[in-house]
Amino acid sequence: MKNLAIAGGAPLRTAPFTLRRTMGAEEKQAVNEVMDSDQLSSFFGSPGDQWLGGPKVKEFERKWAERYGFRHAISVNSWTTGLMTAVGAMGIGPGDEVIVSPYTMSASATAILFYGGIPVFADVDPDTYNLTAETIAARITPRTRAIMLVHIFGQACDMDPIMALARQHGLKVIEDGAQSPGVLYKGRPVGAIGDIGGFSLNYHKHIHTGEGGMLVTNDDQVALRCQLIRNHAENLVEAHGVQDLTNMIGSNYRLTELQAAIGIVQLDRLDAYLVRRRKLALRLEQQLAGIPGLQTARLAEGAEHAYYVYPIKYDAAVTGIPRALFVRAVNAELPAPGHPEQIGLSPAYVRPLYLAPVYQQQIAIGSKGFPWTMNPGVKYDYGKGLCPVVERLHEEQMLLTMLVREPLEEADIDDFAAAIRKVLRHKDELPT
Repeated sequence: MKNLAIAGGAPLRTAPFTLRRTMGAEEKQAVNEVMDSDQLSSFFGSPGDQWLGGPKVKEFERKWAERYGFRHAISVNSWTTGLMTAVGAMGIGPGDEVIVSPYTMSASATAILFYGGIPVFADVDPDTYNLTAETIAARITPRTRAIMLVHIFGQACDMDPIMALARQHGLKVIEDGAQSPGVLYKGRPVGAIGDIGGFSLNYHKHIHTGEGGMLVTNDDQVALRCQLIRNHAENLVEAHGVQDLTNMIGSNYRLTELQAAIGIVQLDRLDAYLVRRRKLALRLEQQLAGIPGLQTARLAEGAEHAYYVYPIKYDAAVTGIPRALFVRAVNAELPAPGHPEQIGLSPAYVRPLYLAPVYQQQIAIGSKGFPWTMNPGVKYDYGKGLCPVVERLHEEQMLLTMLVREPLEEADIDDFAAAIRKVLRHKDELPT
């Protein structure tokens, strides 16, 4: 009789993992209040008080800023437009190089292309999966204008040496905290340790408004430029006395009153979510500790983790099981997922961004190679081997699980870990 489910044995668990539900009575009441007001959005794209939006938008921004000690919070209708706004506010223009991780969602880099900047990809630390001062330093050139950090999976980058490097070279720092709201680095909230940063509010993030984002900064002028870009800057620069017109062509990146009302409710739950996720992550770390071939999440000194997902580094040479087969075998021990958040293990994360056609062919805006043609004589090589750590993570090492999210309990973590141990214990039953 076989033991492993993948080989015909009984699965370790048959009950499905409880799905996360984020919309409740309080969100419904908040939305109904906005509906009853008939004020679903209050932005005007012209001078006057309403260029900053309606009462719920302003309340959401104020509460976010006050909660974590930011001087300014500026809501937007997605974190993609938030990144575009941040790049624009930093004054990035055609031919300017911005150093960014290739191990992130594509928008981290395409936001740079949007203003004609050129993404320059740096490798990540093999244990924290974030950019480091050392990997960034290797990519700095006379054309570098900014660094975009990504606090990947919810862990803060090691900010102090990165900020020291940025100041040494006169570089702006943008923090992509899409997966890390409420995270501290040495007691300081990520997002505005650099010049500007922010967080995603789309449906699978810690808190969400369906779609949305929140920019944060402690710089008054940067905040103003973000507010202008969000809402038709070209109509407002004179009213606000703006002399530097760089990137002052605005758009409509405005959050609605409905979304803001939901966000206000959700924000009050963030701290509890972080406590739960850290508790579950600690349990998983304890359960997997010492298992050869598996490395649990490692924190940089002084860095907190929000556990958007939980990363496990896998070594097939140690376990003797190819990664894809290991994932299949573990998931076979768990109930078939009815939703992506019920999947036990996923292989890899994203393919290194520079391997996408936009970088391989260097065609982005128009058909003639802009913005790479802005620096004559400079060859931008996005070939295989550019960032070997990221490539190994993608091709061989990275495993991710979402099973550290509320409302799961430690017993669920125990089952998940037991499935992993079962597969390793009976690996001789695996198909070849």
